[in-house]
Amino acid sequence: MKKLVVFTGAGISQESGIKTFRDSGGLWEDYKISDVCSPEAWKKDPELVLEFYNKRRKQALEAKPNKAHEIIAELEKKFEVQIITQNIDDLHERAGSTNVLHLHGEITKARSIGTDKIYTIGNKPIFLNDLCNSGFQLRPHIVWFGEDVPKMLIAEDIVKTADIFLIIGSSLNVYPAAGLVYQAPEDCPKYLVDPSVDIETQSINHLTVINEKATTGLTIVASILRKEYL
Repeated sequence: MKKLVVFTGAGISQESGIKTFRDSGGLWEDYKISDVCSPEAWKKDPELVLEFYNKRRKQALEAKPNKAHEIIAELEKKFEVQIITQNIDDLHERAGSTNVLHLHGEITKARSIGTDKIYTIGNKPIFLNDLCNSGFQLRPHIVWFGEDVPKMLIAEDIVKTADIFLIIGSSLNVYPAAGLVYQAPEDCPKYLVDPSVDIETQSINHLTVINEKATTGLTIVASILRKEYL
């Protein structure tokens, strides 16, 4: 069974109604990105940051997996599928995928600012003075702009073992995650599905670019995978 590594970005969740921060010129759900998505923002106004992520949590949990999520889950029947996602929602899991690595954290979890212990909170909001078991404030379990990506090395090791590498809903502009495509084996077939690819793709060997939204493009790729590799 071939190993299919799937890297997903905001474009796949966008089709489920979850807006991306690149959609509206510096505003994300009517908030300035700089005011809610960085350690500096948390230090300046933690209540505003919590309000923003409480709204995002509610939105994410009201969204439903789309056809693209479902196709990826279905591919587990024929391939060894490992998902690496930039997305903080749980749409992959709700679609039935069983092997998902969240690079940028998970909206359904909170983290202690004092111990780094992670707590599953589901759909519950986080407020000021919501404390962990050790008495420290809880924050969203999200990697903010300017923070390290703790699971990056794990993701790189996964990509290095890919027989097939599939990128969906990412324009490959957000680093360090965007550099993962260069970790895939040189002779590994690579597929990039995104309607607005604007990177220099000629330097990536064995890359097929499909300029379509996630649901349409993944239908095409799934057909190719079944024909070429099964």
